[in-house]
Order: sequence, then structure tokens, then C-alpha cells
Amino acid sequence: MASTAAFLSTLAGSTSLSATPGCSKKAAACRSMIPAAAKRRRGVVRAAVSGTEKAGPAPATSGDKKKGSGGDERVVKVHSAEEFDGALRAAKNRLVVVEFAASHSANSSRIYPCMVQLSRTCGDVDFLLVMGDESEATQELCRREGITAVPHFSFYKGTEKVHEEEGIGPDQLAGDVLYYGDHHSAVVQLHSRGDVESLISEHRGEGGKLVVLDVGLKRCGPCVKVYPTVVKLSRTMADTTVFARMNGDENDSCMEFLRDMNVVEVPTFVFIKDGDIVGRYVGSGKGELVGEILRYNGVRVTY
Repeated sequence: MASTAAFLSTLAGSTSLSATPGCSKKAAACRSMIPAAAKRRRGVVRAAVSGTEKAGPAPATSGDKKKGSGGDERVVKVHSAEEFDGALRAAKNRLVVVEFAASHSANSSRIYPCMVQLSRTCGDVDFLLVMGDESEATQELCRREGITAVPHFSFYKGTEKVHEEEGIGPDQLAGDVLYYGDHHSAVVQLHSRGDVESLISEHRGEGGKLVVLDVGLKRCGPCVKVYPTVVKLSRTMADTTVFARMNGDENDSCMEFLRDMNVVEVPTFVFIKDGDIVGRYVGSGKGELVGEILRYNGVRVTY
């Protein structure tokens, strides 16, 4: 996913489509308590976000631009629930990003080029397109998936829906793909208590690096928001700092580890030096996070 991070940098200077207003409120609300999140492990939290349009049938005209062809061949257009389910099964454990769109939707047309670009740079992620007003079959698929407004993006792993968004811009879409599909960055992916203990042991003793453990949840807006910063820092600070990530709701071992670490809000960044926990930062503020990392690396920081 290194190319995804590079694409994120390109998007930072783009004005093609900004993220929707109101996302900061959504992010603030998502610093969720772990027990509540655990109870909702199999649910999907949805939020009303501006910039979407009601999904519904719209007559296609001869001037409509067809998606999923030509230069966007990595975006697969599906036409029925059977094709959709088959694509999810074929992906196995790869991330699948689905855009639910409509031919009359200007917002769908604006965000689609971003998805095409991501499909070219993220070879280990599958991208699907569902045109909700194409036929009765695609309308039924949208109803089954609970789609009421477009453009709507759903993210699947192992046929399970892990995240969904409406009314987002290129930066947030790229950030979501990076967060849910990242396997190749310099951030160490941890899946159990044993993984954490091995990483800590590896960097214990004289000359050991500071370990920054990013603890989050799969369905956490602020966790997604701050993750591109974590990826960039993992490269720029590689000489002094090791960055690792654990999603507490990935399995029971991870959730037990979060409870033992007394993590009650996410994202929480735990700072570990020479095998000891020396501090933590709770939140998604980029400047504050960088400041804390520098401080625990022995750099004097004045706020």
C-alpha cells in the first residue's frame, strides 16, 4: 500500500472534491467507549452526512456516461446480487471497496475518478461499482444492503462489512482504503497479545527504539482519520521509532489485551520504551501525536 500513501499526498493538494463539512463532529462522537463498541461488534454504525443524494430509479439517457469500462477496468461493475456475492467470496481476505452510485448523481460522478485512481495504485484491493438505477436487480441489491443515498461506499473483508461511508471526498476515501487495506506499510500489524509481547521484546534493552502502539477499532472514524499520519510517521521516524497497530475488535485476544491495558477510548497511542509503558495519548490530533512521540524520544517540546 505504499503507493496509496503516495496518492494520499497527491490528494492533499487537490481541490477536486473536498471532504464534507460536519466530519469533525462525527469524529468527536466516535471516540467510543470500548465496552459499548464490543457490544456492537457485528453491527454497523451509520451517520447522516451531507453531500449525498437520495437513491432511487432514474431513467438513463443516451448521453449518460458508462462507468466500469475503458481506462477504469480494475473497477468491476456488478449487475446483480449473485455477481456481488460472488465477487466478495472470490476476494477472500482482500479488502473490497464498493461504490453504490446512480446515473443521475453528480456527486457519484465527482468521486468516481478517485476510486479509479485508487484501483490503479492499490493492486491488493478489489473495487466494485453498483449502479443502483441500472435495473430492478441492482435496485433490489441496494435495498438488501440498506443503501438510501448515493454515493455510498461499503468496505468488506471476508464477506463481512467492516465499514461504510456516505458523502465523502477523495482524502477520506483514500484514507479509508489505507486503513482497512493496509498490509505493506512500515506499520507493524498486531493480531494478538503474543504479537505485542514479541514486538516489545525485540526492542527491549540498550539501543531499543520507542514503540508506538496505535490501538483502535475497525469502525472508528477518528482511528481512520489519523492513520495516514501514522503511516507517514512510520517512514520519516524509522530510525528512532517503531509504529504498530492493533484493532481491539479483531478478535477476543485483542479485546482482552485492550481491557488489560485499561484502554477505554480510541484511538489510544501507547508509548513503550525498553519494555515499559512510559505514556499514552488519547485522540486523533496530528500535532499533539507528533509532539508526544518527540517527547518520549527525548526531544524537548514546548506547547
